[in-house]
Amino acid sequence: MPELSPKPPRESEVVMTQMILPPDTNIFNSAFGGRVMEWIDIAGAISAQRHCRRPVVTASMDELHFHASVQVGWNVTLRARVLAAFRTSLEVGVKVTAENPFSGERHLTTSALMTFVALSGDRTRAVVPPLLLETEAEKRTFEEAKARRAERLARKDKLGDWQRVFGETP
Repeated sequence: MPELSPKPPRESEVVMTQMILPPDTNIFNSAFGGRVMEWIDIAGAISAQRHCRRPVVTASMDELHFHASVQVGWNVTLRARVLAAFRTSLEVGVKVTAENPFSGERHLTTSALMTFVALSGDRTRAVVPPLLLETEAEKRTFEEAKARRAERLARKDKLGDWQRVFGETP
């Protein structure tokens, strides 16, 4: 298998903007969390795919935090970037900020960490290019991602009590 050339995280950056419209809202006229999650998944997948130039699938969403609500008529900007590349998986961070289009006020609304797996043409796992870490911040972020990955893998196969409340699982 040929050696894949490292790529800097900045080359995977995605910026996506959405306007919060009435069908995107909950009963409080603010953004429905599920819709924001959908946009996060799309931005994250584009970022992962941009890094490895292969189809990717979402493997997990480890962290998802809603920091503030977003009102109908406001705009949200999603920024996604690959934080770490492992053998066949990538960790992507996504940050969502809201903007009041009338005042220009902006604030953080949502943040997420996701894992994507790259696939080959036959839908088996594909090797991804390593990250070319150029700054101290990128190096620290990669080390943090490695620690999160170790925790994620340790939890992955454990059947939690919360799953047992639904009865027997295959």
